Amino acid sequence: MPNRARASQPLPDDEVVLGVDTHKDEHVAAVVTPLGVLLATEAFPATSAGYRELFEWAQSFGTLRRAGVEGTGSYGAALTRHLLSRDVQVFDVNRPDKTAQRRQGKTDTVDAEAAARAVLSGRATAQAKSGNGPVQIARMYKLAKDSAIKARTQAINQLKAVLVSADPALREGLAPLTNPALIDTCADLVSDPIYHGCNEVLGATLITLQLLAERIQQLTAQIGELKRRLTALVQFHAPQLLELVGVGPDSAVTLLITAGDNPERLANEASFAALCGASPVERSSGKQQRRRLNRGGDRQANAALYRIVQSRLRWDPRTQEYLKRRISEGKTRREVIRCLKRYVAREIFSLLPRAEPTPAPA
Repeated sequence: MPNRARASQPLPDDEVVLGVDTHKDEHVAAVVTPLGVLLATEAFPATSAGYRELFEWAQSFGTLRRAGVEGTGSYGAALTRHLLSRDVQVFDVNRPDKTAQRRQGKTDTVDAEAAARAVLSGRATAQAKSGNGPVQIARMYKLAKDSAIKARTQAINQLKAVLVSADPALREGLAPLTNPALIDTCADLVSDPIYHGCNEVLGATLITLQLLAERIQQLTAQIGELKRRLTALVQFHAPQLLELVGVGPDSAVTLLITAGDNPERLANEASFAALCGASPVERSSGKQQRRRLNRGGDRQANAALYRIVQSRLRWDPRTQEYLKRRISEGKTRREVIRCLKRYVAREIFSLLPRAEPTPAPA
């Protein structure tokens, strides 16, 4: 249980700022005033009842409008959704730097207080994703699809590795087949009457190949179903993205996940470009004006922008003309691609679905 620290109670109308250090089973919260005075710290269970208790406890010190939460995409995701539903502006707080830890030590209460002070100082500027809409659904489907693709690739490699050391007659009969035909054939090996009464080693090889092939078929069916669901989700919630040249369902889903269910939290299209790692970093010196690759941001979103640009360079005459013009001005192909990714990010941001504004009361 963390140590509690209390100061004089503020007036009920005074604003307070909440900071939370999140963990799997327990969250530690700290409340500070706008002047930076620590009012209290307390630990709460990471449950629905604990989230309600945490919010009511923070509200008992004053009006709660802002909160800094560590791990809004993992341990703090459920708490973030609860606070957002109570009209609290939640900021994603990074871990405290090592310099502060060496000076002040490392405890849950210190981290919670540091999260609140990060909001007060303006160091925490990234607003948390709401995670309660179609983008969260797409995130779950994409997680399952990516893991299924990875498992299928692993199973295919294992199947081919078994064939390398298999019986020569079996290997020579399966080697000329393409991957789809190989998987279908291996799925029926044990039932093939040709191999009835074979030796134990060959029998174990046949069973292994059949099990691996059946696993690949199951994973392929799951991947197809998840692709269908993701495509239908994008077509229903953001069909305008699919109308752009070079944007397919996979790239659209990746960019929607990066933006989140509440893209209005991003101040402008430059914020979205930085979030995608598509904002070039200055590397100029003297008369040489250069910009290097931005290695920050969401690398999957950056890869999606790269795929869109490559498709446009291959099929879009307007993009091809832009490439020729910039190269004639002295730019390299890499620099032009970075510029194009920046333009695509701007175009995508203008088409992101946004929540309808709440009408003003009469």
